[in-house]
Amino acid sequence: MAVRIRLTRVGATKQPAYRIVVTDSRSARDSRAIETIGHYNPRVHPVEFVVDVEKVKSWLAKGAQPSDTVNRLLQGAGVLPKTERKAAPAAK
Repeated sequence: MAVRIRLTRVGATKQPAYRIVVTDSRSARDSRAIETIGHYNPRVHPVEFVVDVEKVKSWLAKGAQPSDTVNRLLQGAGVLPKTERKAAPAAK
């Protein structure tokens, strides 16, 4: 079973908030999660990002892969080391 750390959407229409969850990679975005490890609210200033660092490290040690967005958020919070992003190739 491939396990991912990703976002699931919660909140009202046009007022999104997200939970950071651990789930099977084949499941739907808002389906049942194995564990909820934090939340992210981009609509407030400053942006609210709360995550249980110990649980994140535990799941990463077990082989869970973060999605691109969660990876960026974890790097910004200092949980994961920052990596350089490659520039997209120029269109011809």
